[in-house]
Amino acid sequence: MVSIFAFRLLALGSVAFASQSRSDFQSKCTQFADKIHIPNAKVNFVEFVAGGTNLSIPDYPSSCSYGPYQEITVDICRVAMAVTTSNSSELTLEAWFPREYKGRFSSTGNGGISGCIQYYDLAYTAQLGFATVGANNGHNGTSGESFYHNTEVVKDFAYRSLHTGVVIGKELTKAFYEEGFNKSYYLGCSTGGRQGWKAIQKYPNDFDGVVAGAPAINFINLLSWSGHFYPIIGSTSSDTYLTPVEWELVHKETIRQCDAIDGAEDGIIEDPDLCVPVLSPLICPQGVSNSSSCLTSTKVNTAQQVLLPFYGKDGTLLYPRMQPGSEIYASSIMYNGQPFSYSQDWFRYVVYNDSSWSGENFSVADAAVALAQNPYNIQTWDGDLSPFNKAGGKVLHYHGMQDHLISSDDSKLYYSHVANTMDLPPAILDEFYRFFTVSGMSHCSNGDGASNIGQGLQTYAGNDPQDNVLMAMVKWVEEGVPPETIRGTKFSDTDSSVVEYRRKHCRWPRRNVFKGPGNYTDEDSWKCT
Repeated sequence: MVSIFAFRLLALGSVAFASQSRSDFQSKCTQFADKIHIPNAKVNFVEFVAGGTNLSIPDYPSSCSYGPYQEITVDICRVAMAVTTSNSSELTLEAWFPREYKGRFSSTGNGGISGCIQYYDLAYTAQLGFATVGANNGHNGTSGESFYHNTEVVKDFAYRSLHTGVVIGKELTKAFYEEGFNKSYYLGCSTGGRQGWKAIQKYPNDFDGVVAGAPAINFINLLSWSGHFYPIIGSTSSDTYLTPVEWELVHKETIRQCDAIDGAEDGIIEDPDLCVPVLSPLICPQGVSNSSSCLTSTKVNTAQQVLLPFYGKDGTLLYPRMQPGSEIYASSIMYNGQPFSYSQDWFRYVVYNDSSWSGENFSVADAAVALAQNPYNIQTWDGDLSPFNKAGGKVLHYHGMQDHLISSDDSKLYYSHVANTMDLPPAILDEFYRFFTVSGMSHCSNGDGASNIGQGLQTYAGNDPQDNVLMAMVKWVEEGVPPETIRGTKFSDTDSSVVEYRRKHCRWPRRNVFKGPGNYTDEDSWKCT
């Protein structure tokens, strides 16, 4: 059965440009392998995949999410390759060419420290008519063990895998389609967001338009920040540890104090900048224990500590605070009584090359060691984007305000860093770089609010540029019309075909304020101020 998300995307076929018949396209695909001549690359296979196929991916690493099947709703030609990047490194790459092609090239990214081709992003962009490419970041699976004593694999992860995929993907696209491609785009979130920014900074001519969500920029300090929670919280047997149920208490108190600041009580913190919760009301009175409605003072102190910014040994800010309002989402991954796996792997296999190193021992001294290394400038914090701007590139940067893995405050810091470095006020910077804050969005998607903005297969809410960040980027690049807002959709938790409400999210540094006179579900009752 076709999923509801795929069902929504089937409507795209009705607006597709005229294309060759399925049989002609299939023949073209099967003959394409003989036309591929890429240095240092081996073609693993070329195959036609009919729309409506639930594609089996038997060699997809078990640790990668969303495998080993991917639903394909349009006819594609699938090309899989292995590309040698050095004497000790190699990447796996796939290029998908849709029959209903719109003349656009796109690249997708990755997540975490993983080597997982994001097949769902390939499926999404192919269904939108893009010739699309994705690679495995130079290693397989979600562990960082492949980095161990192999700086070439680290180099692939830092920037080379994505750029190599773009170069090869463009060559393949020009070979497959006689008309080649008109414009080049990028879509990615989290590590994928960082990859988009790395391309902007290092290869400003790779893309005409970049959509970068919740980017893992300030990368080294992000991993140190993620690693510093365990020493605060401790193991599950520690007095400082909070259970998921106890984090729900913290969340409810945070919402109680901060929900109405924006003018509407909708269970969402519209702008966390205005939220500085004081959690002492949760302390159990003397003589009260085992209560379901209060916490020990030790646990309240833990909850307050995780909301503090993370500073280095010399007092320099390394990373901003955790997002208030993200407590429930963070409880199962950041506050779960175990060292954060991505941080631990990075310190084990890159910083110290010591597989026995444990995140239980993390300290601010480790953060200093890691930052001093910064291999291949993986920090991705360059502030001068002049080459990208001069090349005519556009970037749409978005970040959820309920993000529990990468604080949106880091994105705000980066926007300011670029503005200060380039001496550009927002009115001018926005000519090529626009940043949108999305209330009620968790990490890259999901969350309690109108978080579906067309950033991926499961967040598709229409092909209209106001509802779809990728198509908004296309309109900006190809028609010169930039997005003033991006509109998010809130689907029902029980029926994903039902729209509960929509909300227009603001372009930074504006904030959303409820003005009425309608209900908070009325998008016209909100105003960017």
